[in-house]
Order: sequence, then C-alpha cells, then structure tokens
Amino acid sequence: MNIPEKYKHIIELGKALHIYGVPSYKVQSYLTKVSKTEDIKGVFMDLPTWINYVFYEDEQTYNYIECIPPGVLNLGGLSRVDEVTNKVISKEIDSTEVVLELDKINKESTKINHFILTVSYAVASGAFSLMIGTNWISLIFALILGALVYPLVYLSTRSNYLETVLESLASFIVTVLASLLHLIFPELNVGIIILSSIIIFIPGLSITTALEEITSKSLVSGGAKLFDSIISLFKQFFGVLLGLALMASIIDFKQLVHVSNLPHWIMFSGIPLFSISLLAIFQVRKKDMVFGAVTGVLVFFTTVLFSGYGVLFSTFIGTIMAVAISHFFNRITKTPKTVFLTQGIVMLVPGSKSFMGLSNSFLNSSIIIADNIYEQVAYTLMGIIGGLLFSGVFRKR
Repeated sequence: MNIPEKYKHIIELGKALHIYGVPSYKVQSYLTKVSKTEDIKGVFMDLPTWINYVFYEDEQTYNYIECIPPGVLNLGGLSRVDEVTNKVISKEIDSTEVVLELDKINKESTKINHFILTVSYAVASGAFSLMIGTNWISLIFALILGALVYPLVYLSTRSNYLETVLESLASFIVTVLASLLHLIFPELNVGIIILSSIIIFIPGLSITTALEEITSKSLVSGGAKLFDSIISLFKQFFGVLLGLALMASIIDFKQLVHVSNLPHWIMFSGIPLFSISLLAIFQVRKKDMVFGAVTGVLVFFTTVLFSGYGVLFSTFIGTIMAVAISHFFNRITKTPKTVFLTQGIVMLVPGSKSFMGLSNSFLNSSIIIADNIYEQVAYTLMGIIGGLLFSGVFRKR
C-alpha cells in the first residue's frame, strides 16, 4: 500500500528524530503534535529498531512501519530537527518544505572533522583520569590511548563486523597496551588508564535515558534500551577481562597501585576539559557550545558542593540544577532543553561507577578503590531519575 503524499513528511520527521537520539516518548509526542496541527489523525509507536505509523481517515487506515537501526546521540542534529518540528507546529513552514530541511540536516551531520574528534577522544580520556586522580605519566598515556580509540570508532562505521565488536575490541586493545606500558613504567595507573580510555563507550547516559523512558511509562522501548546498555557494558568488560587474562602471565596485577600525586588545581581542571571534549563528540552546534560546557561544569560542581550529604542527595540536587540550567539556556538560545540537559547529566557519570562495580565483582578489587560501590551506583541512578521527576521533565509529553 502506498502512503499518501500528505503523510510522508511526518514519516521522515519521525525517522530523523529517532536517528538523532530523541527518546521514544518524545518522538511520539512530537509526531502527535505535528499531526494535530495539520488535522491528521495518527498514532505512533517508536521502538529502538523500528517506528510504527498509523494514520486514520474516514473509512481508510494507512499503516507504515519503518525498520531503522537504533539512534545515536547527535545533539547538533537533534537541535536542528527540533527546530524544524517546532516550525511545522507553529505553521512557519508547510509539509513540502520539511523533507528539504531534513535533507539539509542530514548532509550537515555527515560533515566530520576527524582531527578534532581524535583530539576530543584524547582530551576526554585525559580529563576523566584527572577527575579521578592520577599522575603525570598516567595522564600522558591516557591521552595517547584515548586518541587511539577514535580510529577504531571510525573504522566501525565502515565495517559491520567491527561495529559489532567495537566495545570489546577497543577495551581489549587498551587493556593490553596499558599492561605492556606498566612493564616499562611501574608507576602507571593501569586501571585508571583503561577506564579513562573507554569512558566514551561506557553507557552511563544510555542507562539513564532507558530509565527515563521506563519512568515515563514507555516500558517496551525503555526496557529494550536498558538491556542493550547492560549488554554494551558487559561487552566492554569482556574485552578488559580478556586482555587481563592474556597479560596475567606477564604482570602481577596484585601489585598494581593507584598513584595520585597531581596538585588539586590540576585535577579540577579535568572537569571543564571533559565537558569541552564532549562538544565535538556529541556534535553540538557552535552557537550552543559555550552554554553546553558551562552546564556540565556547573552541574559537576553543584554535585561536589552537596557531596557531604551523600551520593543520592548530591546527585538529586545536581540533576535539578541540570534541568534548571537547561531551561534557562533554552530561553536564551531557543535550543531544545535536551541539548544542555544531556551534557549536564553526562557529568554525573553513572556509567563509570557501574563499570567499577563490575570490576569489583569479577576481579575482587575495584579498578579504583571505592567503598559500597553498588550502593553508589544505585543511588546515582535513583538521584538522576528522582531529579528528573521532581523537576517536571516528564510533565509535558
């Protein structure tokens, strides 16, 4: 059955929202608003691997199912698609212009500066190691190994096989290289280098998004994304375990120690550096970069400020701060709140705590010494979801 022309722009809009990482319940909300604006009766269901569109006329029903891969977070593309959607809702553009606008966005999103991305992966790795606490030699190699991860990411876009094994392969390579470097530099913080180099893969944000969808009653989509995030975490840890098993005959991992001797001011510099490095990785638009970086820094320091009251409360307050700042910057820039909120939530780093929890289970010793790690993971996630709930993020559907 051919879909009538008057529905095609809604279908393309749904695909674009899905591709650029908009949560399922928001995709459905956007499409519902657009269809109501144009007096079209439609029901929509967005799931991680497909979208179902149903359009109703007097005595006819049109059903269209689009099978597409899971979306990848692209804050620049998300922002542009949101603008197009709002223009349709406010009737600033008609349906014939929507497809042309979306084509422009797709072309813009394919423009990638590999050098900047390589530097961003390196800086994200080094900055995260600073945030945890490390030494100079470990910082240098965290930067180098972080930069080596990006070529694997790029090659995975060219090969279906590499795309499937990317997390495990990157974790394995980083673990082997870090272990070999420890033979030459005994003071190397192997665990921190491993965690920092693959921090971009660790699904803290995707776990939070999945829980956000479950909380908003998008149970099927949220459950599927949560399971996918957990599998991604296991794939990364499998790569680390495989690398450790291979190197166990060469290195005595029981003698590894965490050496942190950098000045505190240098450690705190990792916070803005990490926030800035995410701008290129998330493809944030130039007009939103300063606001996004500021959001991440303010959220992190807010959490640190209230850390004396426990992980749950400090994360809860940090999340509310992230929502408040995103609302404020949304009024200034007219950019979707999600763009700034995402960069704020990332700074709460629930994924890294999950990874450290797994290392505690499998290796009987966390990569980084931390008490009650499972409690911290649970409290962090609960704090984020509680903050999103009480700040009214789910109020407007």
